[in-house]
Amino acid sequence: MKTAAEARGILRKLGRQHPNADTELDYSNPFELLVATILSAQTTDAGVNAVTPALFARYPDAAALAAADPAELERAILSTGFYRQKARALIGMATGLVERHGGLVPASMAALVELPGVGRKTANVVLGHALGVPGLPVDRHVLRVSNRIGLARSEDPEIVEQQLCGALPRQSWTRASDTLILHGRRVCQPKPSCDRCAVRQSCDFFRSGAAAGGSRDTVAKRPRRRPATRPRPPRPRSPSR
Repeated sequence: MKTAAEARGILRKLGRQHPNADTELDYSNPFELLVATILSAQTTDAGVNAVTPALFARYPDAAALAAADPAELERAILSTGFYRQKARALIGMATGLVERHGGLVPASMAALVELPGVGRKTANVVLGHALGVPGLPVDRHVLRVSNRIGLARSEDPEIVEQQLCGALPRQSWTRASDTLILHGRRVCQPKPSCDRCAVRQSCDFFRSGAAAGGSRDTVAKRPRRRPATRPRPPRPRSPSR
């Protein structure tokens, strides 16, 4: 795994490659970002942005969302997928905000993850982008890119978060996550475009040679060895007639 100094250098280079890295969800306040991030599970940010303008107009705050009719809310978010589970999570989250926090989004990881539908990734997105509290969200892109490069060594998002936070300055956590996410979407996809990567010479995955084979895995797999085959004995000749 990279040293802290190496990790910081790599993130500086990636930051120059993706100078405008930021969340791609549209929002105007912490409540809207919390709703949008919950909706973003298993769908694209563009798909979420397509439904949130009408959604925020209908449910502008936690009180309105807590009182939502589940069937009506499901119809409003249908295109984002898993709409029944998301509707339950949104109503539960909004109810928790009203009952425990006066309708406001708390600026605390501990308080956020107690809300229905809110895990560490969602909490870190809201903390870092809308509340000014450094946080490092770890999604599938951050997992893939950080493991390939050698910035982290785990498939557990919480462990990867700890490893990255330990290597990077606190004030850069949110931007680092945004940069890794954008790099994962545009360059280091499941089938990576290593020729367009600004840090390929420092990347464990590239240096291992795995990229040349078009591997989709975060770690190169060793080729399978074929079992040795024994030569067949000569077939006996049939007696001449």
